[in-house]
Amino acid sequence: MITLAFDTCLDKMYAVLKRDGEILASRIVENKNNKYHSAFLISTLQEIMSENNIKPKDVNLIAVNIGPGSFTGIRACVTVARVMAQQLNCKAIGISSLEILAKAGIKSLGEKILVALDARKNCAYLYCDNEIKGAVQLEKVQDIIKSGNYNVITDDKLQPILGGTSYQKENYPLGEILADLAEKKSDEGNWRTLKPLYIQPPPMGA
Repeated sequence: MITLAFDTCLDKMYAVLKRDGEILASRIVENKNNKYHSAFLISTLQEIMSENNIKPKDVNLIAVNIGPGSFTGIRACVTVARVMAQQLNCKAIGISSLEILAKAGIKSLGEKILVALDARKNCAYLYCDNEIKGAVQLEKVQDIIKSGNYNVITDDKLQPILGGTSYQKENYPLGEILADLAEKKSDEGNWRTLKPLYIQPPPMGA
């Protein structure tokens, strides 16, 4: 099976190509010259497939991060995945960034992971006890952390408030984790059901 995984929802873009469990390519792309990293998504996917002699028609599974995260990045990810999967008649699986980061945390910190990402308006997108809890007030998140003895994964903005580990300071292989999680759910993959995960509505004009 050939899996193409990509993520433009977080602070960097991740693109991974796998064949029968073997990672053929794993790329990380940052913002360049005032361009958001998602602007390089198509060219990056073309490069990693070309370099490994993989044609688009060879792809069996497309895996993408569906959010939460950058609204621009979420739209780019899901739109490209839906179009590709429809044209190639292959499966498509969406995985939440919260689940991806929780898996990264389990590998590095152990079980009982809590993920909290900045949701603005004094809220965090919260994932704990293997469940997305929604956008939760920071004061409540702090109470949950204190009462639950969690290992916390967060971002640079919330780390001073919540403690724990900022994923932005770590070198987690998030693209590879995305691909692994999607492959375990590959029986569910239908591009028609692939939708962005907007826990909160996009801001006006986004």
